[in-house]
Amino acid sequence: MSRDFTILTDVSLITCIVQRGKADSVVRAAQDAGAQGATTYYGYGSGVRERLGVLGLAIDVEKEIITTLVADDQVDRIFERMYFAAELDVPANGIIYITRLDKAATYIPPEILDRVHAKETPS
Repeated sequence: MSRDFTILTDVSLITCIVQRGKADSVVRAAQDAGAQGATTYYGYGSGVRERLGVLGLAIDVEKEIITTLVADDQVDRIFERMYFAAELDVPANGIIYITRLDKAATYIPPEILDRVHAKETPS
């Protein structure tokens, strides 16, 4: 049995680690900016900062981690919206970063592939 799949080569993974309770607004901002979806999971931070705090603030060790796979032509816009939704311009609120991917694969409906191929084919 032959099975086809589509390799995506122009995608990046945005990862945003925030204080617990902020993930919903970050995901909403990413989707409003064009992300198709996001995955949220929980983690714990460790190190000197949670004992001392930054600028005297107590830092919660429970974190929410949001990841979203986005097209490279959208990555800057989505990154910026997630940054501000997470309030990362405030000390001790988290971090966001981009990982460039060599390739990714997932199911893409045929009608979407047809639209992409139509755009690539010169008229």
